[in-house]
Parts: sequence; C-alpha cells; structure tokens
Amino acid sequence: MLASLIPFIVFGVIIIFSVFKILPEWERGVILRFGRFNSVKGPGFIFLIPGVDKLIRIDTRTVTMDIQPQDIITKDNVSMKVNAVVYFRVTSPQMAITQIEDYYFATSQLAQTTLRSVLGQYQMDDLLSSRDKINQALQEILDKATEPWGIKVSLVEVKHIDLPKEMQRAMAREAEAERERRAKVINADGELQRSETLAKASNMLASSPSALQLAYLQALGEISGEGTNTIILPLPLDLVKPFMENK
Repeated sequence: MLASLIPFIVFGVIIIFSVFKILPEWERGVILRFGRFNSVKGPGFIFLIPGVDKLIRIDTRTVTMDIQPQDIITKDNVSMKVNAVVYFRVTSPQMAITQIEDYYFATSQLAQTTLRSVLGQYQMDDLLSSRDKINQALQEILDKATEPWGIKVSLVEVKHIDLPKEMQRAMAREAEAERERRAKVINADGELQRSETLAKASNMLASSPSALQLAYLQALGEISGEGTNTIILPLPLDLVKPFMENK
C-alpha cells in the first residue's frame, strides 16, 4: 500500500517545490506568465502557477566587474595597456531582463570599448596625472548608456597603466634631471642667502670699529681653544688704525 503511494508523494513534493519559492533579501524574481512579463516579486516567499509562470532570479547587489587590459593609443601616439574596475548594480529587474539579452556581458563589452575611446582622447601625461577626472568621465558615459537596461554604474576606477619599457626609462631620466635641477636651485638659493648675510655683516662691522675688534677677539678665543701650538694672525688694518692715529 505504501509503495503505491510513493509516486504520488514524489509528485506532490515536485509540485510544492515548483509552486513555492523563497528569495533572499538581495534577490528579486521576474515573473513571466505565458512568456510575457507579469511582475517582479521578492524577497521572501512567492507563489508560482505550475506550467504557466517562469521565475528569473536577479541579484540586486553591487557587482564588481574587472575590465581586462585594453590596448590604448593616446592622443600623443603612445601605446599602452590599461585596465579598470567597474561597480554597478541592477536597479530595475524588469528592464534588465526584457531590454537586454545578457546585461552583465553587455556592460562588460561597453566598458571595454568606452575605456579605449575615452582614454584615446587624452595625452599620456594627462592619463597619469588626471585619474579622478578620467574616472568621472567614464562613470558618466557608462551610467548614461546602461540606464535603459536598468543598470546603475556607481563607480569606475582605472587600476593600472602599463607603459612601454622605453617610455619608463625616458620618464626615469626626466625625473632624475628634475631632481638634479631642484638640487641646484636649492644650492644656488642657499649661496645667495649666505652672500647676502655676509654682505650685511661686513657692512655692520665696517661701520663700527669696536664691533670689528670684538669679532676679532672672539675669533682668537675660538682658535686658542682648539689646542694649536702656533697661530699666525693677520692684523686687519682697521684694527691697528686707531693705535696709529693716537701716536
């Protein structure tokens, strides 16, 4: 008797699992009834009509899409490889199903072509120094293009720019030359400040013979403190001139 009921039990379980679905918080279910869009349900418990309704699950969480390195030719004819990452999510499950065949693949292909076309409008120096501006331009273009698909592109980041070896060596030489130039400028500024200070000090000493004598005596004290045996001292004419005038 029990054996004869097993097929009915199995059939009943299959019907239950095909009729009742449970969707997690981040999923929505697009219901197609007789092949036509009917509604978007979820999350939680939903009911389907067997043989009539078809459920397509859509993940509404933010997707991180890695864009493979693309060959880029800049505005100043420099060839390089650039990769990026795109963050997007589905805002309209209905449009993501009914307006595009595969929204993930379409967004990936659109991001690759947009990356090549946008970066080709910049010179190499701008690509290296204006990352934020380029990221913003890419995000706006992709977001506008994917809006009819029910996709929201929230962020685009250029990850890595792979320059040719010869360009890397040229940039290294340029950076080294720039560092040497800055060092020479700093050294020249120091010499200029030193000469200006010495000129001011000499003018002050020349205008005050007593100050010159004090400076000379201070220099004698510093030399004698070094433990030298023989000291040859030149006598400035300004130092002995007062004694000569008293005679």
